[in-house]
Amino acid sequence: MNLAKNIRNTALRVLQNEAEAILKLKDYLNGDFEACVQHILQSKGRVVITGIGKSAIIANKIVATLNSTGTPALFMHAADAIHGDLGMIQSDDVVICISKSGNTPEIKVLVPLLKRLGSVLVALVSNSQSYLAEQADFVLNATIGEEACPNNLAPTTSTTVHLALGDALAVCLLEARGFTSEDFAKYHPGGSLGKQLYLKVSDVLGSNEVPKVSENANLAEVIVEISGKRLGATAVVDGADCLKGIITDGDLRRMLQKSLDIQHLKASDIMTASPKTISKDEFAIRALNLMRNHNITQLVAMDGEKIAGFVHIHELMKEGIV
Repeated sequence: MNLAKNIRNTALRVLQNEAEAILKLKDYLNGDFEACVQHILQSKGRVVITGIGKSAIIANKIVATLNSTGTPALFMHAADAIHGDLGMIQSDDVVICISKSGNTPEIKVLVPLLKRLGSVLVALVSNSQSYLAEQADFVLNATIGEEACPNNLAPTTSTTVHLALGDALAVCLLEARGFTSEDFAKYHPGGSLGKQLYLKVSDVLGSNEVPKVSENANLAEVIVEISGKRLGATAVVDGADCLKGIITDGDLRRMLQKSLDIQHLKASDIMTASPKTISKDEFAIRALNLMRNHNITQLVAMDGEKIAGFVHIHELMKEGIV
């Protein structure tokens, strides 16, 4: 068989296997899942997630998702637990133990210790008849048919469904808590994602002077204003200082291409009337989306009825939200 075709067929088989296993989880959602969510919501403690091997890696990811969506969580490695880490668990905590078989030696040692502490035990397990499942207060059933590995050995499909079930748990808790995008921003202040959630237009206006000319300004005045304020554009205002239009350096170039008879031109002859504007109090990501949707590079930022300045796509690029 052609090597490229064989690679593609293998990849498709893996994806099909894992996709079907995730969809099968719908059949396993029962009262235990709902009761587990409700118990976590009512609990005064944290969610402690434990596992060993690949399950420990999945546990870490679920912990990160819970923490970022408003549910306090921490990770405890199952092997380290019996060497002192059990001390991190409090009686009000909910302990989620992740295991494919539910019968590993480490799990059999750990479970009685957890029960002795009085914490509620949740089994996220692929074997509902296992020791772990039998000892747990709630069972999150993640049964699979077989691993995507051709030898049915390497954790592939099992870890994928464990992760998906953890995501379902986190999102149920998120929605039940009424967790909003503003709440999300509090936990994600760094990086482009965080900036999309908190950066305002006013934050990128800087201290630049606001370029503006009157409707009757001549071409020389327009050019001086655009060049002097170095924003690549100027607002056009009436006698009451209300926005009437905008002139960009691109407008000037297009005007010169059309006609060289520029001696009597005024700002009102060149401007784009009723330009796109945005409130300075809007999120910067909305300004970016407006510019993309209208294929423009800048917007007039408004402070009520007054011009606050210009927000340029280059400024948003510098901030890293593009």
